[in-house]
Amino acid sequence: MTGGAIGPDSGAAPAPTQWHFLQSDFWAHHKSQFGWTAVRLTGVDEPRLAGLLTLSRRLPGGVMLTYVPYAPASAAGVVAPGVPGPDHPELSELLRSAIPSIAASVTARVGRSPTLIRFDLPQSREADGDALGETPAADDARLTKSPVDVQPPDTVVLDLRGGSEALLAAMHKKNRYNIRLAERKGVSVREATPDELPRWYALYEETAARDAITIHSQQYYATLFELASGADAPSLRLYFAEHEGELLAGIVVVHYAGGATYLYGASSNAKRNLMPNYALQWRAIEDASGSGCAWYDMFGIPPADDPSHPMHGLYRFKTGFGGSIVHRLGAWDAAVRPLAARLFRLAERGRDVYFHRLRGSHG
Repeated sequence: MTGGAIGPDSGAAPAPTQWHFLQSDFWAHHKSQFGWTAVRLTGVDEPRLAGLLTLSRRLPGGVMLTYVPYAPASAAGVVAPGVPGPDHPELSELLRSAIPSIAASVTARVGRSPTLIRFDLPQSREADGDALGETPAADDARLTKSPVDVQPPDTVVLDLRGGSEALLAAMHKKNRYNIRLAERKGVSVREATPDELPRWYALYEETAARDAITIHSQQYYATLFELASGADAPSLRLYFAEHEGELLAGIVVVHYAGGATYLYGASSNAKRNLMPNYALQWRAIEDASGSGCAWYDMFGIPPADDPSHPMHGLYRFKTGFGGSIVHRLGAWDAAVRPLAARLFRLAERGRDVYFHRLRGSHG
């Protein structure tokens, strides 16, 4: 299997499914450079499925995983983070109706039927409940909760439409204090150039070692910025927080389709008392608001305010900026080859090596 083009009908007009960068041509081209085959769904009557981006990859054991990031969206075809999607019976039926078309499109392109199709759903559990259910369809296919979530199901989304003063007022007082502290202590924040990515990546490696997270090669992120320089690509921004010439922290943020998403963050072990991460996020939030973005997605928090959680500090940091806590439905699987899919899912529960990579790459 090879990556490359998005598929034979990739020249078609963008579908309403491209509300999020994970459904964009930009993301399809990027993932195609790193072992995935991107195929858009065509020839379907259902408008919510037209142009749906799927990503397929061969895994050990003859498994073909087909992954559908952040789609289908809502009954109208477009949904912002935290906005209720369709009710469960409708969403469940929509997903099951997509299975034959997705399987046929992927098989035609890569020459092998998917073992399973994994949908990563943007709908919120608050609106739609905790599960889609596992009612068999006519062909006895079931939708079952995935053993792993590829994209973070729990997040914080800020409404940017009120402007900076409203955002500051909605923050926890500790976050406001730390933003001002960083400024008083001489922390400067600027938008860096893609040429400075190696400096950021060295810091990212330091962060990965400290926090025990899995990251990609430097080339992965370099390619992301190279593709973002295209005419129709989203705006990809690299921010540095520095003190006396020393890089203390850096983040990557994407602007796409009227919203902004915080993708990757790196921070030094040095001078943490200067609160550079607060200054970084505030600059990125202000820039997103100034660029006309309606929302800013922090893209990942622990599921609850639990002091015993190892990432509780991250929860307090991100929720301290205000906004709405969103619990999305996460990843759900449809088995195309049931026995092989069952064995694969069992293996995932025991050792999810490949999905550590996926989670580190946002799919």
